[in-house]
Amino acid sequence: MTQETIVAIAERAIWVILLTSGPLLILALVTGLAVSIFQATTQIQEQTLAFVPKIVAVLVGIVFFGPWMLAKVTSFASDIFENLGRYVG
Repeated sequence: MTQETIVAIAERAIWVILLTSGPLLILALVTGLAVSIFQATTQIQEQTLAFVPKIVAVLVGIVFFGPWMLAKVTSFASDIFENLGRYVG
């Protein structure tokens, strides 16, 4: 296994991680921003108000994006396992 192969596998792994985690992170960011703006305008400083909507948004995102995320990760894993002989040998 050459250094170029290891770097290519690591680069693809990072790309898959960014693609699969991106939608959930964006949902959490947008929800957190909306809750922060709501708290600032209404002057409600309840701690649970910041976390519960983000958790709900991420759970809804997992339900919505879950099959696509699973397909991306399993495609990457199956590609690694199918080409394992080529990578090692």
